[in-house]
Amino acid sequence: MNDPFNAFIHVEKEPLNKGKPGPLSGMPLAHKDMFYRAGKVSNCGSKIRKGWIASETATALERLDAAGALQLGTLNMSEFAYGPTGHNEHWGDCRNPWNPDYITGGSSSGSGAAVAARLVAGALGSDTGGSIRLPAAACGVTGLKTTWGRVSRAGAMPLSHSLDTVGPLAGNAEDCARILQVIAGFDPRDPISSREPVEDYVLRIKDFSRLKIATSTDWITRHAEPEVASAVLAAAKLLGATETEPPDFDTLSAHCITVMSSEASAQHARWMRERPGDYSSAVRVRLEAGYAIPAATYLEALRLRGAWLERFCSRTLADADLYLLPAMVCRVPTREQTGPHGGAGMPQLLAEVTRLTRWVNYLGVPALVLPCGFDANGLPIGLQLVARPFAEATLLRAGHAFQRATDWHRRVPPG
Repeated sequence: MNDPFNAFIHVEKEPLNKGKPGPLSGMPLAHKDMFYRAGKVSNCGSKIRKGWIASETATALERLDAAGALQLGTLNMSEFAYGPTGHNEHWGDCRNPWNPDYITGGSSSGSGAAVAARLVAGALGSDTGGSIRLPAAACGVTGLKTTWGRVSRAGAMPLSHSLDTVGPLAGNAEDCARILQVIAGFDPRDPISSREPVEDYVLRIKDFSRLKIATSTDWITRHAEPEVASAVLAAAKLLGATETEPPDFDTLSAHCITVMSSEASAQHARWMRERPGDYSSAVRVRLEAGYAIPAATYLEALRLRGAWLERFCSRTLADADLYLLPAMVCRVPTREQTGPHGGAGMPQLLAEVTRLTRWVNYLGVPALVLPCGFDANGLPIGLQLVARPFAEATLLRAGHAFQRATDWHRRVPPG
């Protein structure tokens, strides 16, 4: 396979599951290199797990196998899924098919790049702070962050047990619906997976009754870069969005960082004691920061989560089904700007990249990102729709309707 974007870590000699019938029969997929398959290597984007062979298969992969989907290989990712850009010191940076000098977004970097480059029809990713939605936005594909507990995480590398979610990236909302239909639902192997009934997502996207969508025009105009604001507000106009009170993005994001940092650092405690030099500097610094968070601060962030969710549903979504906003307030930055030599402005730029994604993980609600335009550099601009818990069908309906009315998702990277 010709892969100039470093999207793949491993390509199978023959597709796995070839010839098996099912609702996804013959659909070519590849998955982030953190979904375990018994007898196969799962490196998790790291030096520490390099060559590690799994003894179990992720529930999501088992369900895709049963549906007849093909697996062509495993995909590049940020080390241990702990980075928003797609940089990786151990396996090489993933490169954006629209322009390799720009980031793919992370941590599901290979998933976004492989789908954008039409190397696969879809891919699984994980989303703890934006790791499906950022690659979808930067690479111009469709990515679904599911409700916490909607899809089993059994057999997927953990990062933050209170935030981790599994979901699809694909070329359009319809293919995301097809994949979600297969992987959603309760799993006794994952104690937090929900028993909430699984809707017929594939059928529901064809319901064209009007949805109520809300946005916050003034906030977007004041905080997003002009090209981003223009594209997102044009999409809001097309979808007939009305005005609403924006969530407190920065406070919610701060709570998310508290939870993520605490849980990730606990997850990596043994390796941080025994092998700290085998982490990249960026990941090691993030993990070290987690050990400085007081337990009371972490527990307070968890305690407040329900109240913040109720406020989002009763205020921001008071008269709407969905909330519309950008995926990123900034244009897609370059790999140089966000890498080890990014300079003094790099931390602030990374904060801008993730400003509008982490709050969604803290609330545990679902969100869909899809392309809604391109900037002057020829890089995609991502639109984000956010819903109440377990309203994935509503998100996919809106995404499908938007993609029937526009052709941004049909654009193909150069070459």
